[in-house]
Amino acid sequence: MEKNAIAQRIRAFRKLKGFTQNQLADQLDVSIAILGAIERGTRRPDPKMIRKISEVLGIDPDELLPAAK
Repeated sequence: MEKNAIAQRIRAFRKLKGFTQNQLADQLDVSIAILGAIERGTRRPDPKMIRKISEVLGIDPDELLPAAK
């Protein structure tokens, strides 16, 4: 799984929903530094975090994952 693809999708959906990084970090109960690292692709979210992100953003968790080739 390409972590940069996940990072790009999280950032894109966050912006589409109109959340700032601070707002999404607050909703996820994580620091802005952690969310920033996830969105830069330097930190990979675990499956629980992916589920929580998708719940907050109102999307299916599969939408955050890159399609299998």
